[in-house]
Amino acid sequence: MAVEKITSLSHPGVEMFSSMTEAQLRNRLEQEKGIFIAESPKVIRVALSAGYQPVAILCEEKHITGDAADIIGMCGDIPIYVGERALLAQLTGYQLTRGVLCAMRRPQPCSVESICSNAHRIVVIDSVVDTTNIGAIFRSAAALGIDAVLLTPTSCDPLNRRAVRVSMGTVFLVPWTWIEPPLSSLHALGFRTAAMALTDDSVPIDDPQLMAESRLAIIMGTEGDGLAREVISDADYVARIPMSHQVDSLNVAAAAAVAFWQLRWQG
Repeated sequence: MAVEKITSLSHPGVEMFSSMTEAQLRNRLEQEKGIFIAESPKVIRVALSAGYQPVAILCEEKHITGDAADIIGMCGDIPIYVGERALLAQLTGYQLTRGVLCAMRRPQPCSVESICSNAHRIVVIDSVVDTTNIGAIFRSAAALGIDAVLLTPTSCDPLNRRAVRVSMGTVFLVPWTWIEPPLSSLHALGFRTAAMALTDDSVPIDDPQLMAESRLAIIMGTEGDGLAREVISDADYVARIPMSHQVDSLNVAAAAAVAFWQLRWQG
């Protein structure tokens, strides 16, 4: 265990925690060099248990023999940067609620075919850019029986620091990857598609035929404008959540949770 005490913001090696942007961390040009940041002992443990490779840890010194002790034991010989709470807040831009950050190696993307091969229920996240919503959708997907998550390239990165935090580490539990439009390509994998949208010909999510589909892809759209017209027109179903009090829609994360529960595979 190589412990280095940080006394200034310019300490070599901590750039990944402090000054690198999400785009720089992701490293689109050389994905094998990309990293992401996991925060809090609980989330880091989930990532490590799922096989993610740690690169470095940043924490308060007290956590070496406290909250982070078992994590450090799981990480092998990687740099451990420690510093006072006030200094770490300056490095990261906010107070650390549990005082532990871990930089981890970004895995190579899986193919759509591989993560959907045995799936009955998947969700397609199309152009959702809010990190909180991405994290919340993943958390609901893990809890409510979604087998895989597919994201269009215009959606937020699930390994964004805030998305990881909001998901409580479930981004490490549910298989996910990127999918290029058109989403009708899922038909070749045996999926019927259900676009969540309000249209004149939409069916309620408790429609018996919809619920009985063996392999179903639930398509969730962006927070503001919803799904594009061509995505809706290409879908096998357009589904809606019945509502009361003249409410016409829910936040995309809330709508996803309702849809996941109602349309869960019961075979």
